[in-house]
Amino acid sequence: MTSDIENLEQIATQVRRDIVRMVHGCQSGHPGGSLGCTDYLVALYFHIMTHNSDFNMDGTGEDLFFLSNGHISPVWYSVLARSGYFDISELATFRKINSRVQGHPATHEHLPGIRIASGSLGQGLSVAIGSALTKKLNNDNGLVFTLHGDGELQEGQIWEAAMFAPHNKVDNLISTIDFNGQQIDGPTEKVLSLGNLKAKWEAFGWDVLEMNGNDMSNIITTLELAKSKTGKGKPIMILMQTNMGHGVDFMMGSHKWHGVAPNDEQLAAALDQLQSTFKDY
Repeated sequence: MTSDIENLEQIATQVRRDIVRMVHGCQSGHPGGSLGCTDYLVALYFHIMTHNSDFNMDGTGEDLFFLSNGHISPVWYSVLARSGYFDISELATFRKINSRVQGHPATHEHLPGIRIASGSLGQGLSVAIGSALTKKLNNDNGLVFTLHGDGELQEGQIWEAAMFAPHNKVDNLISTIDFNGQQIDGPTEKVLSLGNLKAKWEAFGWDVLEMNGNDMSNIITTLELAKSKTGKGKPIMILMQTNMGHGVDFMMGSHKWHGVAPNDEQLAAALDQLQSTFKDY
């Protein structure tokens, strides 16, 4: 298991290199949340999920993932490319004219791995619930995973979905909240306090777990535990503590890097901190 964890951590470092280079290359994008969620997405695609890079929209017999906070697309694109969904060279086109690798994930460009357009916050949980119910109706044992931002929980549609899933026993759903305490205008506590999220989700009828989203070993253990809890009548919610900008010291913990691109000097400093044996795109 140790060697597996070390390999996943090495992949995560390379993904972080991809993120800062992608955002720098077009001088636009969202590096902070992408860097914070890197370990989670690497664990999901390289260890936890059953999925096929020979992509089809139906996803029959596979686990599905929906990125609700679509602005952190750089991390997802990198993970998809390095999982074999498309060539890593395409990452160089991020946010450029006629690119399939747009600022927010979209289906119009037919990029492999993308099943919904996302980034209009609050919608991803509803879509995931629909997909999970479809799997149950089709006797498909695949699971559905989602990722959400903590600031996204200020959207009312999230709480409608939160009521719907336990009532309908959507127990093949594992959702995760990136609980980094930051959003575009500042700390969530100052913008609109989220209160006791564990108590709230439990009150809505979810089975709630907590994990350190920047500790690969803890991520693997928690996601495996979450999988073991599926099929028991309740949806699963994981509250994932992360540092925005994790891996790049001058970006860590600050909402100011929510949607700001590094300049040339900052890129060089970030890459110096993110040493990798993998090949850059």
